[in-house]
Amino acid sequence: MAEKMSIKEAAAVNGSRHVLGISGGKDSAALAIHIKLRYPKIHEKVEYFFTDTGAELQEIYDFLDRLESFLGKEIIRLDSGRSFEHWLKVHNGYLPSAKQRWCTRVMKIRPFEEFVGDDPVISYIGIRADENREGYISQKESIKAVFPFIDDGLVRDDIFQILEDTVGIPEYYKWRSRSGCYFCFFQRQDEWLGLKRNHPELFEKAKEFEQRERKKFDWQDGEVAVGGYGYTWSSQGTIDELVARAEKREKEQGIIASSKTSSVRWQDILRESDDDDADDQACLICSL
Repeated sequence: MAEKMSIKEAAAVNGSRHVLGISGGKDSAALAIHIKLRYPKIHEKVEYFFTDTGAELQEIYDFLDRLESFLGKEIIRLDSGRSFEHWLKVHNGYLPSAKQRWCTRVMKIRPFEEFVGDDPVISYIGIRADENREGYISQKESIKAVFPFIDDGLVRDDIFQILEDTVGIPEYYKWRSRSGCYFCFFQRQDEWLGLKRNHPELFEKAKEFEQRERKKFDWQDGEVAVGGYGYTWSSQGTIDELVARAEKREKEQGIIASSKTSSVRWQDILRESDDDDADDQACLICSL
């Protein structure tokens, strides 16, 4: 486990690289801004990076451009060198899941660890003071982890204020609680519905992954089609089924309200809502 250190200790360290991973989510973006404004000397040293799977929403790329402009520094783009389709084939056609997060391992963590190599590194992580989780911390002994929000006592409302005062809140938060790939298997049913409404072409592409024919070799029958585990994005059914449930719930309970009939800004609704699920085990290196 990587050693932890305070931001004051980090500021005094010489000879180490300082890195901060931007996921496209609110917390890592606010952390980068917080460091620029409060710790300008550290900001000068920090290498900001974003690990691109090639399956991110356009809203994330747009937000990164705004953030990069505000920071006045390049956000280095990393990638695995291959597409999701390539890695899916490598993993025998099995879609990633909460139990088999191969997408995080090969498309997020591996590029990061190749980026830092064996250099001594201080990694800044956007876990807030009101959270009881740690996120991804590298197992490399050469990497030390710093949690500036915890050191400075910043909580969820502070993060929204930082963004509102600078680059704004990413647009996808209108209908989605996380950054990361458009087909993220941690999406809730209403988020799949949001994808269908906001990016119907990506929803159809996600469906194609579920509907593709997957085969295995049988010594008696040769190649035979196979379904079952790893065949759908969710263990609760196909995404068409998930969306149907969300639409039914919407009609019955009005869970997804239309912003067209309300004068309240969606940013304020988001800020007041409890969208952080303590039981959400999403890959924080993707969605923080």
